[in-house]
Amino acid sequence: MKPIRSFASDNNAGVHPEVLQALASVNVGHTVGYGDDVYTERARAKFREHFGDVDVFFVFNGTAANVLSLQALTQSFQAVLCAEGAHIYVDECGAPEKFTGCKLVPIVAPLGKLTVEAVAHHYHGVGDQHHVQPRVISITQATEMGTVYKPDEIRALAEFAHARNMFLHLDGARIANAAASQGLTLRQATGDLGVDVLSFGGTKNGLMGAEAVVFFRRESNQELSEDFLYWRKQGMQLASKMRFISAQLETILTNDLWLRSAQHANRMAQLLAEEVRRIPVAKIVYPVQGNGVFVQLPKHAIPKIKERYFFYVWSENVPSEKGSDKDASVVRWMCSFDTTEEDIRQFAAFVAETVKE
Repeated sequence: MKPIRSFASDNNAGVHPEVLQALASVNVGHTVGYGDDVYTERARAKFREHFGDVDVFFVFNGTAANVLSLQALTQSFQAVLCAEGAHIYVDECGAPEKFTGCKLVPIVAPLGKLTVEAVAHHYHGVGDQHHVQPRVISITQATEMGTVYKPDEIRALAEFAHARNMFLHLDGARIANAAASQGLTLRQATGDLGVDVLSFGGTKNGLMGAEAVVFFRRESNQELSEDFLYWRKQGMQLASKMRFISAQLETILTNDLWLRSAQHANRMAQLLAEEVRRIPVAKIVYPVQGNGVFVQLPKHAIPKIKERYFFYVWSENVPSEKGSDKDASVVRWMCSFDTTEEDIRQFAAFVAETVKE
């Protein structure tokens, strides 16, 4: 029998027991729909408690959070600068471009992180009617490669953007893991660094289809969220039974559940990395800074491991120290709030045995 837990994605984990309890607790009687209820107001208050002076709107999924965030920041003749591996560029089926009308400009980003120098190279054509106009820098934290921006790196990108009348959007599908890894509060990891709009991820951290768009209110961007109620409705993301989304988001921001869950997932990733380092033919290719471990394995072993465990092959034919290695592939192994040490040790032992064959 296959193990009950996989390492494919933190999306594959279940719902945290505390969240399920919260859902049951609000499943009593009737209340006003569409967010005009006490549960939603309590959840908004929790966001203000953690993030400061913000406007926050709840949606169903991360793609919607990203697309609607960008829609609120742009017009169709403008451009969003992002890493070439960014989720908005690679994994959202063109939704950002379809619904915003904007052009996404992919930028080479070693270890998944944009730099001011790389962004500056693509900041051109300003004022030229023949060119799209750069309007947003979008970064992912933690990145698609499992790495984490340092505070100064985000602050520098924000300063670059704001000096040019641009905005900084942060895709925070795993913002909890990133903040936890650096010992930062959610506000310290976002608004305090100059982020203008945050896609706050809950689903990957133990929620069930609950995400949020957070606008940081500053003098320079107080009107950003003005029309978001309409963007959300038009984008088919206004929940009629909002209390069931709100209860989850309130719960994850109560009693440090966001932090406890993220710290555990990060800790399991570190344990997995320790086990992988004991396997001679396995090589960790990116720094393990969040809850993901990216490993280069002999290509022949991957199908055999996948017969027992579900995970994703991240890329094939990656460069090795001696040039292109056609017999190696990089796989992504993600840990979750419910990953156990026993899960890690069993998985690592199976990988070690399989790569010997």
